[in-house]
Amino acid sequence: MTSEKKPAGWPAIRRYLDTQSKSELVALVKDLYDASSSNRDFLHARVQAEVGDGRAVERYRRTIIEQFFPQRGFGKLKLAEARKAIRDYRRATGNLAGTIDLMLAYVENGTQFTREFGDINEAYYNSLESVLQEMTQLLRKKDPSLYPEFQERIQRLGDHADYIGWGYGDYLRDQVQLLERELASE
Repeated sequence: MTSEKKPAGWPAIRRYLDTQSKSELVALVKDLYDASSSNRDFLHARVQAEVGDGRAVERYRRTIIEQFFPQRGFGKLKLAEARKAIRDYRRATGNLAGTIDLMLAYVENGTQFTREFGDINEAYYNSLESVLQEMTQLLRKKDPSLYPEFQERIQRLGDHADYIGWGYGDYLRDQVQLLERELASE
């Protein structure tokens, strides 16, 4: 039986990078950029966020909306892809306001989809609730001062909660009321 060595991990990569010149590091980043579209998206998002360019969040928003309301055809409802867009943006930029914006876009589009096409299933609503809960926690715990930026959209969500099944409508309304109670006066 042959034993395969596991990759040395980040410490070995870090030691290697520390020995490289700036031009060698730039060449490595260029190779990573060329290697995959996800690397390109990550780098574009990081750079655009650093310079205050809103295009990065819009690219990720389109990915989310496309799962519910594509330009052609019916929504595929690949919720994992939409949620991945949120995670990827957050990882690339660390931008809390942009992350909350994308989470809200996910919940808004998911809610609108069910209003237009009827009840879906429990897993669908669990996914919406999970993102809504995480968004609520970010606003409440990380940066309550961001709430006014999103307040109107969040209140509109509460207005759309009626007649949505699987307990989602009630949960949505409860989260909106919680945010209003705790953050509206700040």
